[in-house]
Amino acid sequence: MDAFASELGRSPGLYPYMLDLPGDSVMFLRLTRKDYDHASFLDARLVTAQMPTQVLPWPQAAAAIEAAHLPERCAFIFHVGHVGSTLLSRLVGAHSCAFSLREPQVLRTFAQLQGEPELRPRTWGTGDFDVRLGGCLRLLSRTYETQQLAVVKATSFVSELAGRLLSRASAPKAVMMYVSPESYMATLLGGPNSRQEARVLAPNRLLRLHRRIGAEPWQLATLSEGEILGLSWACEMSALAQAAMSGGASGRVMWLDFDRFLGSPVPLLASVLRHFDLEGRPDELRAILAGPHMHRYSKAPDHAYDAALRREVLNAARSMHGAEIRRGLAWLDRAAGQWAAVRQAVEFAR
Repeated sequence: MDAFASELGRSPGLYPYMLDLPGDSVMFLRLTRKDYDHASFLDARLVTAQMPTQVLPWPQAAAAIEAAHLPERCAFIFHVGHVGSTLLSRLVGAHSCAFSLREPQVLRTFAQLQGEPELRPRTWGTGDFDVRLGGCLRLLSRTYETQQLAVVKATSFVSELAGRLLSRASAPKAVMMYVSPESYMATLLGGPNSRQEARVLAPNRLLRLHRRIGAEPWQLATLSEGEILGLSWACEMSALAQAAMSGGASGRVMWLDFDRFLGSPVPLLASVLRHFDLEGRPDELRAILAGPHMHRYSKAPDHAYDAALRREVLNAARSMHGAEIRRGLAWLDRAAGQWAAVRQAVEFAR
C-alpha cells in the first residue's frame, strides 16, 4: 500500500476511471500525459484490451489517498452541451499552469447517484456518498507540475451535481458555458449525429426537468423536434442556473456565451484564465489561440473546423429547419411563463 500511495501522489498517472458500486471499489487506468492531452472523453472510449488497469477496494483506495496527502484543489467547466466546452478545455489546458481533464467517467456516476439515490449501495451510510466524492475529487486534483491547477470539464448532465461541487469546502471556481436557445437549436439541427443524440437523451432530460420543477406537464410523444430541443436547452441551462444560485457559489461562477467567445476570443480567454487565478500574458494568449485548437474539431482533432465553418452550418440549419426552431422558441416562452426554473434559465442567458 505504501508503494501504491507513493505512486498515487506522484502524478495523475493512475487515473480513477470508474467507481464499481456492487464491489465498492475503484478501477484505475494507467495514463500518460499524452493520453490526457489527446483524450476528448475520459470514459469508456479510453479503455483498450492493452491498457493496464488496477482495481482497489474503496477502503484501500481511501487509505492510499490519505497516505499520499492529496489536496482537493480543482476547477470546473460546466456546460449545456455542444457549446465549445471541449475547445475551451483544450485552450485552457494549453496554458502552462493548467492541467485539463475532459469528462471523467466517475463524475457521471456521482451525478446519477445524486439524481437516483435508490441506486446507492445499501451498505453505504449517510456520509459515504460525500466521502467517496471527496476522495475522487482529490484524485482528479492531481497535476504533473506543482504550479498547475486541474480544470475538470464535466459531461453536460453532471451539471446536476454542480451545486454540490461548488458548495464544497475547497471552494472551487467554475465556468458555465451556454449559447442562446436559438443558437443551441440551430447547432443541434445542423448535424444528423447531434439530432440523433438529442432524441436519445430526451427522456432523461425530460425526467430531470420534471424533477426540477416538481411537476410533469409534458410528454415527449406530443412534442415536435424543435420543442424537444427547447426542452433540452431548458433542462441543461436550468441545472446551471440552479447551481449558480446555490449557497456559497456567489463570486466563483463565470458565465460564458460561446458565440460571444468566438467573436472576442482573446479578451474572453484572458477572463477565463483570470477567473481560474491563472495569469494570461498577451503573448501567451496569442500563442494559444494561434495554435491548432481554434482550427480543428475539438472532439475529433483530425477534422478541420473553425468559427467560419460553424457559422455556415448554423445558417444552413436555420434555413432548413426554421419552422422547428420557431416551435422550440415558442415552447420555451410558454414554459418560462409558467415555471420559475425555466424562467431563471432564460434570464441567465440574456
